[in-house]
Amino acid sequence: MPTAAARKVRTDLRNLAIVAHVDHGKTTLVDAMLQQSGAFTEHGDPVDRVMDSGDLEREKGITILAKNTAIRRMTSDGPVTINVIDTPGHADFGGEVERGLAMVDGVVLLVDSSEGPLPQTRFVLRKALEAKLPVVLVVNKVDRPDARIAEVVEHTHDLLLELAGDIEGMDDEAMEAVLSMPVVYAAARDGKASLRQPEDGTVPDSPNLDPLFDTLFETVPGPTADPDGPLRALVTNLDASSYLGRIALLRIHSGRLRKGQTVAWLREDGSVESVRVSELLVTEALTRVPAQEAAAGDLVAIAGIPDITIGDTLADPEDPEALPRITVDEPAISMTFGVNTSPLAGRGGGDKLTARLLKGRLDAELIGNVSVRVVPTERPDVWEVQGRGELALAVLVETMRREGFELTVGKPQVVTRTIDGTVHEPFERLYLDVPEENLGAVTQLLAARKGRMEQMDGHGTGRIKLEYVLPARGLIGFRTDFLTETRGAGIANHIFEGYFPWAGEIRMRNSGSLVADRSGAVTTYALLQLAERGTFFVEPGSEVYEGMVVGESPRAEDLDVNITKEKKLTNMRSSTADELERLARPKVLNLEEALEFCSTDECVEVAPKVVRVRKNVLDVSQRAKERSRAKSRDRNA
Repeated sequence: MPTAAARKVRTDLRNLAIVAHVDHGKTTLVDAMLQQSGAFTEHGDPVDRVMDSGDLEREKGITILAKNTAIRRMTSDGPVTINVIDTPGHADFGGEVERGLAMVDGVVLLVDSSEGPLPQTRFVLRKALEAKLPVVLVVNKVDRPDARIAEVVEHTHDLLLELAGDIEGMDDEAMEAVLSMPVVYAAARDGKASLRQPEDGTVPDSPNLDPLFDTLFETVPGPTADPDGPLRALVTNLDASSYLGRIALLRIHSGRLRKGQTVAWLREDGSVESVRVSELLVTEALTRVPAQEAAAGDLVAIAGIPDITIGDTLADPEDPEALPRITVDEPAISMTFGVNTSPLAGRGGGDKLTARLLKGRLDAELIGNVSVRVVPTERPDVWEVQGRGELALAVLVETMRREGFELTVGKPQVVTRTIDGTVHEPFERLYLDVPEENLGAVTQLLAARKGRMEQMDGHGTGRIKLEYVLPARGLIGFRTDFLTETRGAGIANHIFEGYFPWAGEIRMRNSGSLVADRSGAVTTYALLQLAERGTFFVEPGSEVYEGMVVGESPRAEDLDVNITKEKKLTNMRSSTADELERLARPKVLNLEEALEFCSTDECVEVAPKVVRVRKNVLDVSQRAKERSRAKSRDRNA
């Protein structure tokens, strides 16, 4: 390893990550930094949220994958390159955050001037402090009418101290760094930042982001490394190109890396293989460009190693020493992924239907997503996929659906552990902001889900802030009920709390399912006859099959219905126009709503054009036998 004397600080480079809660303005701030550094002058007109390049990211308005860009700034000491990692703000994508922090030497913590630090702020900030990275606090959206800047800064300092006190190994020097954290006040949408606190609801007095850049140069150190030592480079992310094949993104910790160089590839199983770097790429603004050489501290991309994966090390062949692999938190939620076995399989617009293709896609996901696990089950065409949270797994399903896969997805379940002979399950800390008039309904809703209230605050604004701890199971399907009770006015955020003993049975749904008892086309006559039975998910003319869930019953038990029944013909003429007007509009479930709705004996059929809820066992008589056997077991127990 290089000696302290051999290690040098690079003054021409800064590597930093921007972390924040969802929708606090990370990507907008990166847009403004790129704009004021001249990146868009060479690449055409400015693009809104340029770092959110994926279709799902733009639709949902959240960052899902960590991405980096390079910004060049002129300083009194010469040009400086700032490598910026834009990380997700949602804890479900924590694996992306941990990868991003493995590449940087400092962190920009972005906090909304009104909402202040929220659960995901706590999550990403804890990861930064554990890595002992310097933090720059940016209070964004200071021009919001409901901004409370001073209060938010105070709350963030309190959060920093609380987290620093909980982390082992935080010495006095590290605590002093936390206390001396610089604060920048910004309106990222306007591209302005200042070191002087503006009045609440007003724009900073600076014309640009120069105060933010100056603070970053002073606070975030340049990489300290030995460019002349033996090569050590850690793979932190993966990408792909139709021309170059698999691309590995890595940080060089020591030495130099050249195009065409032969290096030692150190894999997870301990094996060492000599490989050649066929292409070396560096990031300039929004694009990757070829380079001949990169030195310690640089973030680069390489091609030429087909099976390289996250956590692998590239080293000097004469001194092959592996760097510590990236570790992520354990998964807490699981779902089963299987081939589509419904009678309508292949008619939903998909072209990838086989177990071989499905398994290949899940294996490919494992390569680039360190926070996901795939576990085999008793059936050869079904796999259990474990992840951080329900949203992360739903995003994976939606991505596969858009790629042309048809599959069957089971209801989300929690991943349990056995500790000292006792079953433990994951718990979540839930933060709610609700109107005062909905307080009773929300507390009643959470009581049924084994929630324990820890804190309640009211600020005289007509809204109440609540803090709960409850089993992660209790949050499955919670969002729909919560928004219904608060008429869409409630705000809910949650973060992983830890593993605690099993909390007992939780009844997820107080309603039952309306299940088609035969295959065929839905008729207007049948819907009119069954209108009082519940809410339907289908409309006249839709194809249904036996065992398909076609609606929701207000009673807490399933009901098999004949939704294809036709009216008997007579010699009397009748008009159907009035009947069609009397039909209620069907409730169309999207993927996330279907996953929340389905019960333990149900699953979701997912295809590019359709999302259907169905019973695991389609046959009516077989389901009746299973219910009878279950009741007998309960009586005997």
